[in-house]
Amino acid sequence: MGSLRLVSGTPDVVLAALSGVLDGTGTAFAPVPEDPAGAARVRQAARPDEPLEDGVAVVLTTSGSSGEPKGVLLSRDALVASAEATHDRLGGPGQWLLPMRPYFVGGLQILTRSLVAGTTPVMLGDSFTASAERLTGARRYTAMVPTQLARYLETDLDALRSFDAIIIGGASMPEPLKAQASEAGVTAIPAYGMTETGSGCVYAGLPLDGTAVDLDDGRILIKGSTLFSGYRLRPELTAEVLRDGWFRTQDRGELVDGRLRVVGRVDDVVISGGVNVTLTTVQARLLEHPEVKDAVVLGVPDAEWGTRVVAFVVGAPSREELRDFVSEVLPRTWAPQDVTALDALPMLASGKVDRQSLLEDAR
Repeated sequence: MGSLRLVSGTPDVVLAALSGVLDGTGTAFAPVPEDPAGAARVRQAARPDEPLEDGVAVVLTTSGSSGEPKGVLLSRDALVASAEATHDRLGGPGQWLLPMRPYFVGGLQILTRSLVAGTTPVMLGDSFTASAERLTGARRYTAMVPTQLARYLETDLDALRSFDAIIIGGASMPEPLKAQASEAGVTAIPAYGMTETGSGCVYAGLPLDGTAVDLDDGRILIKGSTLFSGYRLRPELTAEVLRDGWFRTQDRGELVDGRLRVVGRVDDVVISGGVNVTLTTVQARLLEHPEVKDAVVLGVPDAEWGTRVVAFVVGAPSREELRDFVSEVLPRTWAPQDVTALDALPMLASGKVDRQSLLEDAR
């Protein structure tokens, strides 16, 4: 067993540390965010004072968007396999723009792909367009979360069009956003994956080369060369989710014409007033409303209902209007009991919705 060092989560520092572990001259590291709360979360999960498991190159901390953050052990081979499979799917290596934090897997893999391709990544500056114009490679790529894509479609459309491909991860890509990007001539590819799979491993529903997908009673299982080695100092949890080489995700899916369709989380079905309600289905319906810009639906413990269905919505519609809108295609009993209007959904640095914050506010 070796040791684990903590490094600043700034792009240049992470790039240098990553270069070392990929070429064998450096030691395993965990990137640390600049903010004190994020840094404390990483130290808690990474536990740098404890001996490190064998074969680890990088320890990344999960965002903790829906629970306790965990330290994810990634090997050099897993990182490189993910980068090479991504380039194979996109049509060849290229130069990358980094518009996200490199202490989460999406940002880290942009740097990994750059090192594997032998290209120099461009770090996002004050302007997305100005940053994109700094790319000089024959093929140009970037990756971002859906919220970023929605914003840049309004402000930096020509810059988005200049990319050969834009990988969209961190959260599901709403169908209206897919349509908007396609109509605008932007090549945005929805990716499914997570820290444990070395970033996105399923692009537009199709697994990358070297990755296999299966279902176990609707639960998504993933197997392949990009998988993590386990959770930092948590062998019991590792054994629970890694079985016979398959990673048992917390997501539900279905295979449609050979493509994976993610339909929600294993725990997104709640019982409200004796009725089973699928929260992601309600959320998807809300996002179809022309005045709703963003939405998330959560189950909140309630003395009367058991679980109260609460919608957090960015947009103008009233509670009754949204309840009626949901009820047009779904059972009335699925309509949110409460609707909270927000100027914007709270986001974590990873680009995911801060569900824990919303739950605390709703209780």
